[in-house]
Amino acid sequence: MISTTKDKIVKIASKLAIGIFWILIWQISYMIVGRELYLPSPFNVMKRVYELIFEISFWRAVYYTIYRVFAGIIISVILGLILGIISGLNKQIYDFVQPMMVAIKSTPVMSFIIIALIWFSSSTAPIFICFLMCFPIIWTNIVQGIRSVDSKLLEMARIYKVKQKKILKDIYIPSLRPYFISGCISALGLGWKVTVAAEVLSSPRNSIGTNLFQSKAYLDSVSLFAWTVIVILLSFLFENTFTYFMKNRKY
Repeated sequence: MISTTKDKIVKIASKLAIGIFWILIWQISYMIVGRELYLPSPFNVMKRVYELIFEISFWRAVYYTIYRVFAGIIISVILGLILGIISGLNKQIYDFVQPMMVAIKSTPVMSFIIIALIWFSSSTAPIFICFLMCFPIIWTNIVQGIRSVDSKLLEMARIYKVKQKKILKDIYIPSLRPYFISGCISALGLGWKVTVAAEVLSSPRNSIGTNLFQSKAYLDSVSLFAWTVIVILLSFLFENTFTYFMKNRKY
């Protein structure tokens, strides 16, 4: 018990030390550059983050961006699961779907964003982009999870006439779980990036991306860095919350 507590304290202290180290590097870089326009100081950026927290418009922008990220990811997870399972079990369907996935992965994100702006409204385009970028990740991981299932276990289950419900629960789900978790974590990280990028170009009324664009337009580097820090913190928070939840969930 004591050993576990000490390990946790050492782990937290190590992460804090690493964080402080990179903040010092940032501060030194700021002192070398010497121009707030190019690289603001970490103190001024954190001060601006603190000021933003007390603005209603800040919470409105964060809320709508979180909504767009989660809407895109949830749609990609649902469709990725369904199509991934079907593709993993049926080679013909996999061969049919796989070229589309390669095309999506190979196409520059900016191309999709511009196309989405033609097809959808400024508030809906980021959701579509988030879905489009995260969907291949979920699909690929689910297909790999299905293919990693031990064929000998499946054969034995068929020989002994094990119920399909039990095969699903005791064979397929344990095999799929690590692939699903890995895919969702990757999708969460990418989802934040592409959604905010789409918001920068589409500029919906309430969004983090719009605030980033306005900060750039007014050459407000402090606010630009502050909003960037906020995106990083939100992405980090949601990724780690999801990871903790999935690792401690009982099946």
